Amino acid sequence: MSNRPPSGILTAEAFDTPRILLAGAVDYAMYDRFRDQLADAPKTGLTVIELSTLGGDPEVARMMGEDVRFQSDINPSRRLVFLGKAAIYSAGATFMSFFAVENRYLTRGARVMIHERKMDKQLHVTGPLTTCIASVRAMLNELEHSIAIQNEGFENLVRGSSVTMEDVLKRAPANWYIEAQEAKALGLIAEVI
Repeated sequence: MSNRPPSGILTAEAFDTPRILLAGAVDYAMYDRFRDQLADAPKTGLTVIELSTLGGDPEVARMMGEDVRFQSDINPSRRLVFLGKAAIYSAGATFMSFFAVENRYLTRGARVMIHERKMDKQLHVTGPLTTCIASVRAMLNELEHSIAIQNEGFENLVRGSSVTMEDVLKRAPANWYIEAQEAKALGLIAEVI
């Protein structure tokens, strides 16, 4: 028996017993559950990571995604596959973007929602003028770097698909919902299960 993970498009049977099950808000509690389940999953063969979420913290999603990337890089005998179930909103789409298209699957009727990051912050400018300028620059730097990080995630999500960055940047501000079959037609996922 080979230790090589199955290659190519997977069938429904491959998703019968996902090794990592995640549902709810993408937060530090989910990250802890993810890390525990990842540590307990087999180090060879197929590991399905099932997720359903209405969103959450994009930085936690990025941490989880980096763990997937790292594990994929160091262990080629293990295939980590994403299965989005029902709702893959916001931070869920960020997490999905860390999987290669051939390792992304959605269940029938699932929806992926892509939107821009949001900020809720007030800038109160007071004090010496040089200090005021520094505060404004700090806020501007935060905005610019947040946009850059957001766009890196968008680029990862659309890489290898027929969706362009222009499409995403046009549609994301108004919350872009993509149904599973549409996601497949656009080349964002490998298959609908």
